[in-house]
Amino acid sequence: MPVAEAVVDILPEPAPFIHGRPVIDSGGDEFAHIYAATGKATRIVRLAGPKEVDEAVASAREALAVWRAVPVDKRRERLLAFAAAIRRHSESLAVIQTVESGVPIRFAKTFPALAADHIEYNAGFADKIAGETVPTWPRPAFDYTISEPFGVVAMVVSWNAALPALGQLLGAALAAGNTIVLKPSEFAPFTAIRFGELALQAGLPEGAVNVVPAAAEASAALAGHPGVNKLHFTGSPATARRILRQTMAHLVPATLELGGKSALIVFEDADVGAAAQHALSGAVVLSGQGCANATRVIVHAKLRDQLLRLVKGFARRVVVGDPLDANTTMGPVVSQPALERILRLVGEAERTGAGRLLCGGRRLGDDLAAGYFIGPTLFADVDNRSALAQQEIFGPVVSFMTFESEKEAVRLANDSRYGLAGYVFTNDLKRAHRIASVLEVGNVWVNGLDATAPSAPFGGVKESGYGRLGGRAGIREFIRPKNVWIAMD
Repeated sequence: MPVAEAVVDILPEPAPFIHGRPVIDSGGDEFAHIYAATGKATRIVRLAGPKEVDEAVASAREALAVWRAVPVDKRRERLLAFAAAIRRHSESLAVIQTVESGVPIRFAKTFPALAADHIEYNAGFADKIAGETVPTWPRPAFDYTISEPFGVVAMVVSWNAALPALGQLLGAALAAGNTIVLKPSEFAPFTAIRFGELALQAGLPEGAVNVVPAAAEASAALAGHPGVNKLHFTGSPATARRILRQTMAHLVPATLELGGKSALIVFEDADVGAAAQHALSGAVVLSGQGCANATRVIVHAKLRDQLLRLVKGFARRVVVGDPLDANTTMGPVVSQPALERILRLVGEAERTGAGRLLCGGRRLGDDLAAGYFIGPTLFADVDNRSALAQQEIFGPVVSFMTFESEKEAVRLANDSRYGLAGYVFTNDLKRAHRIASVLEVGNVWVNGLDATAPSAPFGGVKESGYGRLGGRAGIREFIRPKNVWIAMD
């Protein structure tokens, strides 16, 4: 399944994109991007070095004065033009997403519209971001606030589902008047670079969106850069801790969208067929490489056997293969190191008896042997104290455990250092509200999941991070109030 030359030609120039142009002679290392379905290189990516990081921050600082001065109605129009450009290029953007991270094209085709939706939603806030008047006492005064952008926002983003994530992030930050230095993973730089190009084509100033694909060290360089005013980081808690130590040098505020080990609770009155399909999706969607995927399934004892039987049956129907094939429903994991890490954790779970392997857990061979493929991997009777249940595997692995009472189900679900998402399947509306109120997570879905609406806030608690993206809360992450007090006596 080699990647056709025509497909590779769709990829943008794989180099830092700074002040509206690619930097071909960047000072960083070169990195061979690998198509995860074949294990073969597509393009050599020129990574940013310290010099390019400095240039990108300086470019964003220069563009900040220009972008802030754009009248808010014109800012809205340019963001709407940005969203329209994404829609026009949706077909090629979907292919780029598939080639860079292995997302099956049938799903990647839905991503550009999601990204455009987020940018359009946030564009509507551009002329509605306002301050407020404030009552004062005992001395008479006129007191009011001004809502201002932070300035230069550094964004360190992950490689999975980059299209909707970038729409969510860039839409809010740009609508609030900020400019951006975006550091995508070296494993998946192409979507971010194309976004920088499309922003420029839509009329945003040169330097409003700069892209510096680089290795992990650049994340720390950006976080500790004196020219950065705000940081958003998507990634693991361990990396977040290292990066936050860098932000302390200049007391830079941050929002964090980190890992997850989300629980799906299936009560005895649930639609067991729908619950089984969703339980399997924790392994299949993004090949399990989604921070909000349901990777722990907590099922009532009365439904245990039926649910497991259904999930195993659904797993046999999953079409694992070339992500560019429209019939494929599950692609590879992102890289050889990711594949090796997942297989090692599965092997440890088998050796320690953390759970009973029902299916999967092995690298796929035959026509898929050269790629980084693992089929849906399901473990039954999992000990919730084990690494299998507690560690974010970030692969197609789902753990099943059983409960008898509502109290036990909630205890198991909350027994995690993560708190990004929770899922509840029940036909009892009172129970749904009751459980939603006690789950220690930032997001709860009941009886299903659709893409998070642009108007809804998304984010975690505990080691899943802090801050919110989406909705009014997402805009507020990228503005800060200034208070003005005028004496009236």
